[in-house]
Amino acid sequence: MDYYLKRTAKIPITILAVATLTFGLIRLLPGGPFTQLRIELLQQGVPVEQVNARIEALQNIRPDAPLWQQYIDYLIGIAQLDMGESISLGQPVVDVIAGALPWTVFLVLTSTVLMFVIGVLVGAVQAYWEGSRFDQFFSGGSIFLMSVPYYIFAVIFVFFFAYQFGWFPTGNAVDRGLEAGLNPTYIISVLHHAALPIIAFTIGGIGSTALNMRGNSIQVLGEEFVEVARLRGLTDGRIATRYVAQNAILPMYTGLLLLIGFRLGGTVVLEEIFSYPGLGYYLIEAVNANDYPLMMGCFLVITVTLVVAVYIADLTYGLIDPRISTGDSDGY
Repeated sequence: MDYYLKRTAKIPITILAVATLTFGLIRLLPGGPFTQLRIELLQQGVPVEQVNARIEALQNIRPDAPLWQQYIDYLIGIAQLDMGESISLGQPVVDVIAGALPWTVFLVLTSTVLMFVIGVLVGAVQAYWEGSRFDQFFSGGSIFLMSVPYYIFAVIFVFFFAYQFGWFPTGNAVDRGLEAGLNPTYIISVLHHAALPIIAFTIGGIGSTALNMRGNSIQVLGEEFVEVARLRGLTDGRIATRYVAQNAILPMYTGLLLLIGFRLGGTVVLEEIFSYPGLGYYLIEAVNANDYPLMMGCFLVITVTLVVAVYIADLTYGLIDPRISTGDSDGY
């Protein structure tokens, strides 16, 4: 129980550290976080003496206050889920993130699940037929996929299948003017727009997953309990699923959850290539527009998601694999 309490207590501390880092890094950028907003307000005709008050109303931070006071205001805003207003979009940052996050989560979860399932199946078959032509071919293919970044596939796909052949759209998450709803037209449109990003993101991770599964399966195949199962007369299918596959997948569980968190950050490039309106897309747009409130909000959500993924993996791995003990004796 102490182990779980310690891990839970570290979550708010880690989030506070991430928020502090975000606050500090933004203020180290050229011009500071309020320069662009001041320019826009002056262009809108706001009197100079009212600019700071207007910024405070929009961002919940007093720009003329000491740095420590700005930091306190920033933390209070985060605690209240109020990250200010986007400079470039003119909308609350929370609303922008709430609209973009589901699309990013959809891409990440779908591509990660496909990558994991395909990679596990290919790696398991490679281990079973170790040394065969099948194993040699897919081992080479996996190494190739590992060596090519996912965004290279993304650029190739969008150039040929979207621009040259016109088979897929070149932007947005759904056809313009289409109302959201659980109807075939809307669902097909969503899948049509997400197909290329998902395929590119999936291909980029299959190689490493397959090789990891292959190595784990080969190691498990050499264990004594597998030989005992064969001596007991169990079928190859049962040995492969009940003994080999389960034990080979277990070491990959933590990596899968961590991968989801890291791939969430990886969508920054992917969504920009496909003009897919997810969290990564708006982060790049915020950087280009010097939209510091939106930039800080996107970065904070991405990093907090990674922290939560690590937390879930840490707490549930002992439940998935009873051989892993949790407690003070494990050195944590």
